[in-house]
Amino acid sequence: MRLSGIPWRKGLALLLFFSCSLAQTLLSAATFGLSFREENGAWVYEGGGVRLVYVPGVGWAEPWEASLPPPEGERVPLEALKSLGYFRTPEAGVRFALQGRGFRLVLDLTQPHPGPPQASQERERLTLLLPYLALGALRIPWPKGVEANVRLLPTGTELGFLAKGKLLAYRLFPLENPPRLVLDLYLLEPEVAEPLAPGIRYREVWAFAPEPLRLYLVEAERGRLIPVGRPGARALPKDLAKDALAVLNGGYFDPKSGTPIGLWVQDGVTVSYPYGRVALLWDSFSFFIGFPKFEAVVRGPNGEQVRVGINTSRARYTAYTVPGPVGREGEGVALVMGDRVQAILQAPQELPPGAWALAFPKGAPPFPLRPGDSLSLFGRLDPPFRYALEGGPLLVREGQYALDPSQENFRDPRPLQAVAPQAAVAWAREGRLWLLVSEPTTPGVLARALLSLGAWNALRMDGGGSAQLWVKGRLRSPYQGSPRPVVSALALYAP
Repeated sequence: MRLSGIPWRKGLALLLFFSCSLAQTLLSAATFGLSFREENGAWVYEGGGVRLVYVPGVGWAEPWEASLPPPEGERVPLEALKSLGYFRTPEAGVRFALQGRGFRLVLDLTQPHPGPPQASQERERLTLLLPYLALGALRIPWPKGVEANVRLLPTGTELGFLAKGKLLAYRLFPLENPPRLVLDLYLLEPEVAEPLAPGIRYREVWAFAPEPLRLYLVEAERGRLIPVGRPGARALPKDLAKDALAVLNGGYFDPKSGTPIGLWVQDGVTVSYPYGRVALLWDSFSFFIGFPKFEAVVRGPNGEQVRVGINTSRARYTAYTVPGPVGREGEGVALVMGDRVQAILQAPQELPPGAWALAFPKGAPPFPLRPGDSLSLFGRLDPPFRYALEGGPLLVREGQYALDPSQENFRDPRPLQAVAPQAAVAWAREGRLWLLVSEPTTPGVLARALLSLGAWNALRMDGGGSAQLWVKGRLRSPYQGSPRPVVSALALYAP
């Protein structure tokens, strides 16, 4: 811990010096919550149940105490108030430092703080009462853009802040061993709310997890959500649905070929097959999140049919649709382009773009196969949904933190640990849908941020360079460089 650029040990010595020097300091009566007036040649100070009277050239009249240091008009000696027992709270040491995008104030206590954690956000003005005498707060260089007013009251140290045109947010929480009270203060850009259509609006909001995280989202109480795009073709989300109110990037895809990775159902037709991750499933404006129950069937040259596993859901016979290695040692692989077998090879094999493959025990295909034979792959959801789009990982499920990439087919977890823009679909328990992109963070932080906003369910979509939210043709989420073309997107239309 550093004290505004000063090493901690030196900072402690400096704080001790502050306390000593402040004890000898004359401060405005208002700093102590006292009023001041001249009355019949005397100076009168009142407040907090205390009345003090000083007669210039004579001394203190109320109370009569010759050893108390004298005031200077409106300015009162701190030592005098301490000697009179004006302060009814324990004294605390003060440390401070910049902490991320916030300013951290730490009170070092002699006893554990009894109160619960607090958090709130206010427009422009914020007033807090810390139940301790924190003399060091008078010397704090508060963040630029914040006007601070510190008052030493009988009941504690009052901090008043003004930041014109900004949002002031804070969190206050105790720590133990040793006992401390921590205040984190944040100076934030205002939130935004813009109506787009009846029941639909664009918002920029702050969520806390526990640091503030800005979210760019479209909130809809009603509307039509449709997956858009075409396998093998990439475009900016706004160009995939030019007449939509809002467009959020969709699921994953192979960067070389533009092949979708994961389930994609368009108006009841399977466009792409499951890949072992959680999917968004819906009909009209009723949404579900889960691992899709999918039945895949391969039809042979003579009309024979056999049920197969699909991609990561392996079975005796497994169909693969995503470019990359397919099949395992001891298996044979039929490479299929369109509906024709191109070759029968020994596994594992590299699946080229635009092809699919059927893996089977070596020498034991489900029916006789040779190059040139017809072979077709079919699939359907059970129960059926009109629309589906696979993303992942799951972030929130029924109001609970649910991130666990190990339960989904993420072979390399490192991209999910990187700080990057995140895209997600979420909804509140009462049904309000959110299409959103966050400023750079991790999926875990996003999950906690969405929980703080009341999300009931939430699913991450493709993130990083693909994460982007377009509203009426305008990119509203922050983006470094040129937006990345994607294969699929989620388009929101007015009801």
